[in-house]
Amino acid sequence: MRYFGLIGKSLSHSFSQKFFTAKFAADGIEACYDLLEIDSISKIDRLIAEKQLSGFNVTIPYKESIIPYLDDLSNEAREVGAVNCVVIKDARKVGYNTDVMGIDATLEWLDTTDVKVLILGTGGASKALQHVLRKRSMPYSIVSRDKQRGDYTYDEVTPDVIAEHGIIVNTTPVGMFPNVDAAPAICYDAITPKHQAFDMVYNPAKTRFLELCEAQGAKTMGGMLMLQTQAIASWHLWQER
Repeated sequence: MRYFGLIGKSLSHSFSQKFFTAKFAADGIEACYDLLEIDSISKIDRLIAEKQLSGFNVTIPYKESIIPYLDDLSNEAREVGAVNCVVIKDARKVGYNTDVMGIDATLEWLDTTDVKVLILGTGGASKALQHVLRKRSMPYSIVSRDKQRGDYTYDEVTPDVIAEHGIIVNTTPVGMFPNVDAAPAICYDAITPKHQAFDMVYNPAKTRFLELCEAQGAKTMGGMLMLQTQAIASWHLWQER
């Protein structure tokens, strides 16, 4: 029996265990996938030893802080500066970023021609999105609570700023279950039918952010395709495919 899991601080929202349990059963694979909450990333080595993990996924808030605890990174994870998948082989922990594949898959469903992206948030998911946009030569701006980490603070996102950006992406956990009534603090009245909104949150399937954008006529996309794509990519890495 091989053991895998999801490392995070609060995982009540996660569908990962159900996803992988169903996949293992469908493929006839003897493996187990658990939700593994830790209150500090410093506990990761002890957890790996206790659970005898063969690999694991990483989510909020550890996608960046996991890096010093790894033995190596893929080139893409190093370029992104964040990790969401770890492969353990011969006691070596190697970090990868499969979020980029999930983001690429999602962007294929949006109109990305001659459009600028407004990124809400600066964490690991935001870094993966920035990496994908740079590869696609798509311009973007970053919104952060900290002026030093972005182009705008939330207070500075005026209707003119909204008008300049055709795609708005929420990379933060705002609106994630159980806080389903929350939404990023931007000027939704400035959103038009020409806008597109992508929320990386997948639980709930339609977040308050997407509801508010949709009410203005915008095309919307939730985070489920991203979740499934990055999960399958993680499994391929664990299977050395």
